Amino acid sequence: DRCINDPYLEVLESMDNKKARKYEAVKWVMVFAIGVCTGLVGLFVDFFVRLFTQLKFRVVQSSVEECTEKGCLALSLLELLGFNLTFVFLASLLVLIQPVAAGSGIPEIKCYLNGVKVPGVVRLRTVVCKAMGVLFSVAGGLFVGKEGPMIHSGAVVGAGLPQFQSISLRKIQFNFPYFRSDRDKRDFVSAGAAAGVAAAFGAPIGGTLFSLEEGSSFWNQGLTWKVLFCSMAATFTLNFFRSGIQFGSWGSFQLPGLLNFGEFKCSESDKKCHLWTAVDLGFFILMGIVGGLLGATFNCLNKRLAKYRMRNVHPKPKLVRVLESLLVSLTTTVIVFVASMVLGECRQMSSTSHSGNDTLSVRVMSEDVNSSIKTFFCPNETYNDMATLFFNPQESAILQLFHQDGTFSPVTLSLFFLLYFLLSCWTYGISVPSGLFVPSLLCGAAFGRLVANLLKSYIGLDHIYSGTFALIGAAAFLGGVVRMTISLTVILIESTNEITYGLPIMITLMVAKWTGDFFNKGIYDIHVNLRGVPLLEWETEVEMDKLRASDIMEPNLTYVYPHTRIQSLVSILRTTVHHAFPVVTENRGNEREFMKGNQLISNNIKFKKSSILTRAGEQRKRSQSMKSYPSSELRNMCDEHITTEEPPEKEDLLQQMLERRYTPYPNLYPDQSPSEEWTMEERFRPLTFHGLILRSQLVTLLVRGVCYSESQSSASQPRLSHAEMSEDYPRYPDIHDLDLTLLNPRMIVDVTPYMNPSPFAVSPNTHVSQVFNLFRTMGLRHLPVVNAVGEIVGIITRHNLTHEFLQARLRQHYQTI
Repeated sequence: DRCINDPYLEVLESMDNKKARKYEAVKWVMVFAIGVCTGLVGLFVDFFVRLFTQLKFRVVQSSVEECTEKGCLALSLLELLGFNLTFVFLASLLVLIQPVAAGSGIPEIKCYLNGVKVPGVVRLRTVVCKAMGVLFSVAGGLFVGKEGPMIHSGAVVGAGLPQFQSISLRKIQFNFPYFRSDRDKRDFVSAGAAAGVAAAFGAPIGGTLFSLEEGSSFWNQGLTWKVLFCSMAATFTLNFFRSGIQFGSWGSFQLPGLLNFGEFKCSESDKKCHLWTAVDLGFFILMGIVGGLLGATFNCLNKRLAKYRMRNVHPKPKLVRVLESLLVSLTTTVIVFVASMVLGECRQMSSTSHSGNDTLSVRVMSEDVNSSIKTFFCPNETYNDMATLFFNPQESAILQLFHQDGTFSPVTLSLFFLLYFLLSCWTYGISVPSGLFVPSLLCGAAFGRLVANLLKSYIGLDHIYSGTFALIGAAAFLGGVVRMTISLTVILIESTNEITYGLPIMITLMVAKWTGDFFNKGIYDIHVNLRGVPLLEWETEVEMDKLRASDIMEPNLTYVYPHTRIQSLVSILRTTVHHAFPVVTENRGNEREFMKGNQLISNNIKFKKSSILTRAGEQRKRSQSMKSYPSSELRNMCDEHITTEEPPEKEDLLQQMLERRYTPYPNLYPDQSPSEEWTMEERFRPLTFHGLILRSQLVTLLVRGVCYSESQSSASQPRLSHAEMSEDYPRYPDIHDLDLTLLNPRMIVDVTPYMNPSPFAVSPNTHVSQVFNLFRTMGLRHLPVVNAVGEIVGIITRHNLTHEFLQARLRQHYQTI
């Protein structure tokens, strides 16, 4: 929520249409720059993955061919192990430098866009370790993809580029006053995440929908257009450079994304072939059900593995995580090598002739498919089907399953699917940067190709196009794992460049999602839950509307007065972790109506005595901490500078001061703090609500010495501009780093110019669904609960709206009834 305080109002007053257009133009330029930089990150990752992979496979393949005759295959295996273990070791080391770079990064970005700050998730060091680490983990032969980390990399670029500064490069500072707020940063992260998807799959519309469906909790129409523009910039940047580097034809735009499925087309010689028919839809639905079941199984196994790692691997020294990554690499390499040598079958090559008027991209695709065929241990004109799938980059193996006219043995496909399923499940979660999209697509493509082979061989359906079933199988399995619908449908359609696949892909993904949701959540939601992140869903359950705001709010408030002593402010900030504090005055006129027996009654809100006692305990801790601050040396030093006379007994000094000057908040008691001797009435007077002040704002005021003395009026307090208030964004000073010797504890801070006097607020009787929708759609952090006479009775934060918290309160509600 925007903080509409006095400094911000000054900015609005100085704003005119010309400045607004300039601000908007700068935002468009930044969005374009984010897209271009994300595309360049994708280009960097793709270039080096291709370079290392070709080097590895060239050396190993020549070694295998030599050792087949000489009988030294163990030497070939050692060479392959040497390459893979070295690459995976480097990837693990990079994760040790920045632990948040592990995994795909999608759960972390999902949390960030939902409104939860994950430490270090959008730092420059993170994107460097992520991009470097993922190229080593993919080149190291692990069953991981580079597409998921591209989304994280794009999000980091989106967060960092508009700031023009980095904590890793402190000496490089630019005076760039724009976009110094979480609100703008969140929008740029949404654009960056979409650009990452667009660069990975060549799917700008799919990237935009991914950011909308999986990411942002807050969205508006203007953001949609900017995110789409950013995605387009990323796609065409990557396409431009890849086409130029690989084919030397700059400006031809032949390679839209890191993963391209090629063109699905029946051969002209086969008159019976159709891409898909109405009869096939029934098989697609069944494949969606099986894909959902397989995805739920995958997620269940991976969840158990993740819990095991959290208990037994993560608490141990960091070297153990590196050893686990090396163990997975060792096992994967040995299984791939042995399976290719022992389990593969020799299959006949198909001779397909391409007419001269084919497009360059189609000819390139067919050459890629044919050049990736492996002939290990097979005579002339035949190829080893298992080695063709295992001894190639994953993208090439997917193209083989989609477009290779030669058949793969059902036994080979079954074994390949089983091995890939288990190894990719084990791999996802180790301490290397790793994506899940490509392994899931490859696993599902093998499953779809297997179904096509069985239908052709045993049921005699000659019209089936194997590539279609491989694509539907890939969609079914990926949908069963990640549970995405709209964005995944569009991503797959854009990747295939075939709009006729829209209906079967959509139906398959919906069925896979519904089937999988019956058993568990998607893989990213599971990992978010395991980390204990308070993620908010799109809406609450219908049953939750039995609760009101008063049932879920936090009644134990820590508040500040409009004019508060530095002593009290430091004490509050040091003894709490709250991000915002209500600014209140005490409504002494309502004291008699306020207390009735053992219950606190304030405009239909009833708190039981236990709630009051809890709040009393919190206030007692606060009063004790106030007594202990400042230190005796500081108190002596400050007392030397204060020459005011002691006030007479039973007379409040500040009340005398207030009689001599105007203030809009007359009920001020900054010198008082709750004490052991206070009665219950004194301790819990009604609190008139005036606004919210953020922790970062209070610390900024203290650091910059914004205060006035008792002998002065608040008008003499220094004024900070909006630029000065946001100068330290996004890393504001910490209260514990403050040098207390520089502060005079008797000085008073007037917080009223800097608080937000008009935050969103709700009535205590508001239904939970209304509270949730307001909180979620407006991107709020705090929601005060204010009764009919303007008294604050509680505050709602994201923790009060999580599913687990609402479930617990609903159970209490039923017990009370």
